[in-house]
Amino acid sequence: MKALQYTTIGKAPEVVDIPIPTPGPGQVLLKVTAAGVCHSDEFVMGLPEDQYTYGLPLTLGHEGAGIVHELGEGVEHLSVGDAVAVYGPWGCGRCHNCSEGKENYCTNAQAEGIMPPGLGAPGSMAEYMLIDDPRHLVPLGDLDPVKNVSLTDAGLTPYHAIKRSLPKLGAGTFAVVIGTGGLGHVGIQILRALSGATVIALDVNDEKLELAKKVGAHHAILSDKNAVAAIKDLTGGLGANAVFDFVGVQPTVEIAGASVAIEGDVTIVGIGGGMLPVGFGAIAYDAAVRTPYWGSRAELIEVLDMARAGQISVEIETFGLDEGPAAYERLHEGSIRGRAVILPNG
Repeated sequence: MKALQYTTIGKAPEVVDIPIPTPGPGQVLLKVTAAGVCHSDEFVMGLPEDQYTYGLPLTLGHEGAGIVHELGEGVEHLSVGDAVAVYGPWGCGRCHNCSEGKENYCTNAQAEGIMPPGLGAPGSMAEYMLIDDPRHLVPLGDLDPVKNVSLTDAGLTPYHAIKRSLPKLGAGTFAVVIGTGGLGHVGIQILRALSGATVIALDVNDEKLELAKKVGAHHAILSDKNAVAAIKDLTGGLGANAVFDFVGVQPTVEIAGASVAIEGDVTIVGIGGGMLPVGFGAIAYDAAVRTPYWGSRAELIEVLDMARAGQISVEIETFGLDEGPAAYERLHEGSIRGRAVILPNG
């Protein structure tokens, strides 16, 4: 089968031919219908050799959807032909967090060498994908896998981040979304569907701000040196009750810290490496700073339910598997509108 793999440190990914995996006891083989392209992949492929820990060659893709193709011995409650989405943050399945469906916070994963697909384990950017356990599959039902595969990360991650701040986002409040790309444009829709907040979106050019307005932002402003003043003006000088930074570079983290209100939340989702000083006088009184990771299996089910209800959708551009390297080039230059989706089987 064909697969898009990262094979050499510092080099672009390439399409290769590898054997189709065979499911062992308790495993499931998917025929992949769609795989999402993410900045996390770019981050991993940008690491120097002394910091890279994901193994080579690495089949990319931590957002995946497919059709059940073959069942390993002992697998129950699934049938060949079922349409499913892949829950990506795999854990041990035994610890307290995993027992609650929060495998994104598994306490044994690091010690046991358990890694997510596309981020250590073979991912979804291949014609077939091996799933370690059926609990990591969620029914898609009648949802279009191409339009919704990105919800497994680009929907789940902002949903998890926003859900914790919802008690602070009633009527008359303000929420700031920094970065309106793959995750941010879904985050805006989640905020509009679930909160009473006025949503202020920030990004670096008019095209991205136009997308933010299209998906529901009340205000869209440039993410520049004037951004904090603009946020303060829109919020009557008080700042935002919650700020969600889906970029995470130093300039955006600084905007987030400077624009949060007293008792507000700063949630840094992006992995751009920015650092926010926290201490008395460095940030608004009693503001909380969080760095969440992905989301729980139950939250993925909730996100897919929001899609079924028409509350959220993902702007996508599609690519064939052979076009995968070009998709990552487009991602790097910032020219993808919404989320790039690769179709391994056409």
